[in-house]
Amino acid sequence: MCAPIGDGAAAALIVREDALERFDAKRAVRVRASVLVSGSDRVDGRETPISRRAALRAYAEAGVGPEDIDVSEVHDATAFGEIVQCEHLGLCEPGQGGWLAEQGHTALGGRRPVNPSGGLESKGHPIGATGLMQIHELVLQLRGEAGGRQVANARLALAENGGGFLGHEEAAATITILERAAQRT
Repeated sequence: MCAPIGDGAAAALIVREDALERFDAKRAVRVRASVLVSGSDRVDGRETPISRRAALRAYAEAGVGPEDIDVSEVHDATAFGEIVQCEHLGLCEPGQGGWLAEQGHTALGGRRPVNPSGGLESKGHPIGATGLMQIHELVLQLRGEAGGRQVANARLALAENGGGFLGHEEAAATITILERAAQRT
């Protein structure tokens, strides 16, 4: 249960708030936090995992906690990825990621929707474009434009992505927290 590697490309338009007047501000999504953390060569597995360290920094930067997140897209290049990332992101207690999914809490309509896009196992893993592909899905969610996979009333969204390997974990991990922009007139 591994995501097939594929080709892809992605692009995003990011502007400062004072430049927003040149665009359709009703479709704007606010970046509350964007954190990149480097891995370590830990060998005992007892230190805080990289994605947990990144999530804690992102939550602090955004002024929110895991309980505030309405929808997440996580790096699930393997079936285990969603389970472990739910734990690292604080969406559940350590050791409860499998239970969270099994009980339907991470499904569309569940209390912690994760990967409503289907994740990488569903659509493939275009390596360099994966992270922005996740951001695109979350922007659609926050705009209410996700169609049949729409998470109702999504206000805060989180993307988790990692890559490479160093010791027991990714060489780098990033957490992005996005917020549906307030309606502007």
